Amino acid sequence: MMQLFSFFSSSTAFRVRIALALKGVAYEYKAVNLRAGEQHQLSFLECNPSGGVPALIHDEFNLGQSLAILDYLDNSYPQPRLIPADPLQRARVLELAHVIACDIHPVNNLRVQLYLKNTLGVTEAQKNTWYRHWVEQGFTVVERLLEAHGSSLYCFGPAPTLADCCLIPQVWSAARAGSDVSSYPRIQAIYHHCMSQPAFIQAVPENQPDAPQPA
Repeated sequence: MMQLFSFFSSSTAFRVRIALALKGVAYEYKAVNLRAGEQHQLSFLECNPSGGVPALIHDEFNLGQSLAILDYLDNSYPQPRLIPADPLQRARVLELAHVIACDIHPVNNLRVQLYLKNTLGVTEAQKNTWYRHWVEQGFTVVERLLEAHGSSLYCFGPAPTLADCCLIPQVWSAARAGSDVSSYPRIQAIYHHCMSQPAFIQAVPENQPDAPQPA
């Protein structure tokens, strides 16, 4: 049985959950409470030295970093294909995915926000301004790429790709943080379509076993 170490609201773990759901791969959900610091425990660091989620264990093989995991899944379970085989299509999908995974997410993840608050002493308002700045800058690029090259209800083509696996969690996180995403119509349309599809619904943070339950 495959094991996925995840935290319900982690956008990077959300990416992997979408891919697993699209491919119909069964796995055991292993919750890692990032807010409680469980990612720093030695037992977890032995699984994933970077001390973050997601982390995947498949038989004797363990792997961290969401994009590496997504590539591994796409090669191990090639249907449906998330990273196109055609060189031009592949490059286009990777371009958008990397805008999100390399330009937006790293400067806004939990450990960066904690460093801003606890070490640099920024106020909550300043931290939120920081978050919104990078989201808005990144989403402007994503919107331009979708306007220039997208042509369907998904980012590229008639089926979800790695680009959708990266985009949807980032939009969810941005909305949760109070960012206004209404000025990005292509992003909005793709988000609403994807969030009506079974695999995406299965992967949403609210549907994970470690998600807080309503009172």
